[in-house]
Parts: sequence; C-alpha cells; structure tokens
Amino acid sequence: MNWRKMELSWESSKNFSKYKCAIMNSDMKSVPKEVNSSLCWFPVEYHMPLHKGVSFIIEVPDTNISKHCTFIPGGMNGSAIENFSCVIYNISLMNCTWQPGRDAPGDTQYFLYWQNPIPGEAMECERYIKDENGRNTGCRFQNVSIEAEKAYFLVNGSSKDALIQFYDEYIQLYKIEILTPPLNVTANCTRGSAGCIITWQPPLTSHVKGTNCFWYEISIRNKDEPKEAKKDDPSEEVRNDSYEFQNYNEKKKYVLKIRARGNNCLVSSNWGEWSKPIEFGQGKDYFIFVILFLIALGTISVTLLQYCLFKRYCSFKSIFSPVPQPREKFNASTDEDIQTKYVNLPKTHCTEEITMVEEMT
Repeated sequence: MNWRKMELSWESSKNFSKYKCAIMNSDMKSVPKEVNSSLCWFPVEYHMPLHKGVSFIIEVPDTNISKHCTFIPGGMNGSAIENFSCVIYNISLMNCTWQPGRDAPGDTQYFLYWQNPIPGEAMECERYIKDENGRNTGCRFQNVSIEAEKAYFLVNGSSKDALIQFYDEYIQLYKIEILTPPLNVTANCTRGSAGCIITWQPPLTSHVKGTNCFWYEISIRNKDEPKEAKKDDPSEEVRNDSYEFQNYNEKKKYVLKIRARGNNCLVSSNWGEWSKPIEFGQGKDYFIFVILFLIALGTISVTLLQYCLFKRYCSFKSIFSPVPQPREKFNASTDEDIQTKYVNLPKTHCTEEITMVEEMT
C-alpha cells in the first residue's frame, strides 16, 4: 500500500483479467472498485484516515479467491495528538492546531506534514507554534491554494521512551475557509420613494471568481436607538450584489455592515467576516450643542484660572486700597474742645546770683 498515492498493489500466481478491491475503515464503510490489473487506486473521495485502522479486500470475480488485509497503526495508546483543526483566513493563510496526547511522554515532539492535491508533494510545516514546554502544538502556512480535492494532513511524533501513534485526516480546504468581508460597500440614498440602493462586490477568494456563488447577510440598524434595542439587529439575506433599503428616513443615522457565505459553489457555507460598519443618513445634529458646551466650559475654566492666580500672587488690599473718608463739617471738633493735658512734672528751683562791680577811684 502506497499511503501517499493511496495505491494498493499485489502479486498473484495466476493472471486474472479482473479484480475487485475495496477499502474499509473502522466504521465498516466499504468502497468497492473493479480494476483490470493488480493495481488498485482509490480516488480522493474514497480516502479514509488510517490512524484508526483500515482493511483491504481483494477478490477475483466469479471465484472464491479473495484476500483480506488489515492495517492497525502501532504506538502507545493515548500518545497521538487530539483536537486537530485547521482554518484558512485572509485568502491564503492557514493555521492548524492540536493538543498533545493525554498519555504521551513529556519529551514527545510532534511534526506536521500535509499534502495538497496540487502540486501533490508532501510538505512539512515551516513555522511551528510551540507551547510553554517547547512542544509543537500548531503550524502556520502561507500561500495556500484551495483545490477541489481533499488535502491530506499527517501528524506523527517521536519520543525516547515510547513509540508515538500518528494522526491523519483528509480535509476539504474550502470548507474550513473564513470568507473575507464583501468589498466596496456603498449606500446611495435619495429623498424620493426609492430610498437607498446598497451595493457591494463579492469577497476575494483564491479559487472562486463567480459572483453567483455567495449569499449575503445585510445588517442595518438605527444608530440612535438605545443599547437595549441593538442586541438583535434586523438583517436580510440576498443573493444579488445589491439591495434596496425602503425604510430610509433621512433624519436618522444608520449603520450598515455585510457578510457572505457560500451558495452551491466550492465555498464554505459558514458566514464569513463582517464588513467594516459604514454610516449613512443625516441623523441628529449635535454640532451646535457641542460648540455651546465648549464655549461654556472655556468660560468657566478661564474664570477659575484668574481667580486662582489672583489668590496666589496678589493681595486684594494692596490692589484696592481703602478710600479716605471726608471730614464731616458739622461734627468736627472746635479748637476750644481740644484740650491738652499736662503732666505734673516736678518743679526745678533755680538760684539766681547777682554780683555788683564798682569802679574804684
């Protein structure tokens, strides 16, 4: 058995013109196929993961000749990875993640290989995602192309203490893609009965170019509604790349966003990412209220600043000195009313001496 090419070959002592071969997994799902040689190739839609074990049956029609072969993977139970999943985003980027086996030894290291039908070569991960213990728990891929056939993923492991079981899975890549938002979303509104015409372009994908491969969900809500009313936004689903919004009211402000999912084509049926919200409509004019509020706030701020500066660096008494009061004419005191009090000082006695001088003849 060539696992990469899913080719089963055998040898027979007799040459028969026809053989029947079948592959059967653990769920007892059998896929028979009739071939004209001793080589049986199973197409991609018949590919089954091998980590749970598979059986092969080879028969010769119209005879009792048959051969039954069973493949049971070896390794320590509980050492294979768990919760393997992959997602494609931003058109060509892919992330795959997993968890280490619950019973895997502590030194177990895992390695991821994947094989896309085109070009068909198996490739190992180049950018691993590691946990705190240094074990590989995921991988990042770039330049991923989505093909119609399934891609094959294989994660094996190594350890010094035990043989690690492998895990494998076939994945249809378009089913795990997260669609990008629709492009160039616009709303053209008029005052007439036509309302608003909303237009957009399909999201970008690496493998689908048709415009009829998508469903679109359109969400339009009134921006001025209270938060309690915004929990369940009304939405519409359409197949075209345009929509007529008839309940338009030019006095209201609306918020618009759109997302897409696949419709019949090889596109994921899960809803993709929402487009960036855009607003349209006039709505309430809060500009005047904002201007008045800013003016009032500025006036109050300047007044408080002046008050603080005067209080800090100036004295009101020095700036505003008291004005002298004029003298009252009728209540003024006269000179007679002004009395001077004398202090009884001790009296000093002075002796006066007079000397008489006579001229002698």
